[in-house]
Amino acid sequence: MPFTQLFVLVEGPDDERFVKAILEPRLISHYDWVRYYQFSKKPKRTVKNLLSSLGRMDSADYLYFRDINRAPCVSARKDKVDREYGPLIDRNRIIIVVAEIESWYLAGLDDVACRKLRLDTFARTDDVPKERFNDLKPREFESRIDFMIEVLKRFSADTARLKNRSFDYLMRRITPV
Repeated sequence: MPFTQLFVLVEGPDDERFVKAILEPRLISHYDWVRYYQFSKKPKRTVKNLLSSLGRMDSADYLYFRDINRAPCVSARKDKVDREYGPLIDRNRIIIVVAEIESWYLAGLDDVACRKLRLDTFARTDDVPKERFNDLKPREFESRIDFMIEVLKRFSADTARLKNRSFDYLMRRITPV
């Protein structure tokens, strides 16, 4: 069986932290090696070069994560990514996070976890932006990162699938039925 590798292109450190903690255990069962690349502060040419290289590698696969931002729908956001990278990017490898990665963090908290963290509960997190997540951080956490780490310790993928459509979509893609 050939050596296979997965490159996970994420916007920044919060996305990487989430993918490593929650998704990597599922991904590693399909790949020998998983590597992360934070692209938000890189020149577009550098990202294009990486995508071009990955397209020429037989043993490499990739996932490209992007927040929906102000796009009206997932398809419109994927269209914008297509225009940015043209034929270098495979539309099927683009994962759009709705609304932002912070909404995925919150989606994985059940009512018990929310009570322990002294948070309001959410039926859905598809419209929770980064700013709302930041406002929810309890005072006992010195930093936003400490809060995120605690959320990940209590995260349930099954709960997140019920609370966030884009997370559920991703899980259906990476987890065989």
